[in-house]
Amino acid sequence: MGTEVNAELEHVRNYWANMKSNSPIYSFLLGDINIVSATKGQIIAQLKVLPVHFNSKKTLHGVVSSCIMDWAGGMAIASTGLDNTGLSTDIHTVFVSTAKEGDLLEIESKASKVGASLAFTTIEIRHAGDREKIVAHGTHTKYIKK
Repeated sequence: MGTEVNAELEHVRNYWANMKSNSPIYSFLLGDINIVSATKGQIIAQLKVLPVHFNSKKTLHGVVSSCIMDWAGGMAIASTGLDNTGLSTDIHTVFVSTAKEGDLLEIESKASKVGASLAFTTIEIRHAGDREKIVAHGTHTKYIKK
């Protein structure tokens, strides 16, 4: 991933900093997430799996994957320049595999359509460095006010 900061990346990082400070659950579960790139309608982030992300089997908890779907959908919408990413109307998560402590996850989120009242996103969580090793994928629909 490049280190160049474009307008979209700066906007998304600023949006996330504000959101994180106002959201205890995002701050707790995703406080260490790193947004590494953003273009209009797409973001890529990374998160190292820590014990706070575990289920009883000491692997990535499904609720963390679902939380990432929620977060990443909003960030993809933010990358289009919006300052308000709306309210969730539907989040769908498909659990494909898992991750363990120390694994680095890559999250890719794309805004398929940002309309006048609804925004549709697709999200994929995978092991960093291996696009084929998918942990979860899903969709997130949000009601937005423009």
